[in-house]
Amino acid sequence: MEALLGILYFTFFAVIAGGAFALMRQNLQSTDWSARPRGVASSHPEAPRQGDELLYADLSRERLERLFEETA
Repeated sequence: MEALLGILYFTFFAVIAGGAFALMRQNLQSTDWSARPRGVASSHPEAPRQGDELLYADLSRERLERLFEETA
């Protein structure tokens, strides 16, 4: 009886360990960054397109100092 429980234990251990290694291997393959294509097709959907006008804030030190002096 003890031999049967030992065989059963090591069988389940092997199945769980094999599944864990298979999961790790699959995760490593799915995160392979070098295999993914780069370019316009893989850019962010909210990234500006060629020719789009952008609105930005000038946060240079000189501009901020001038704004602070004007309000004081």
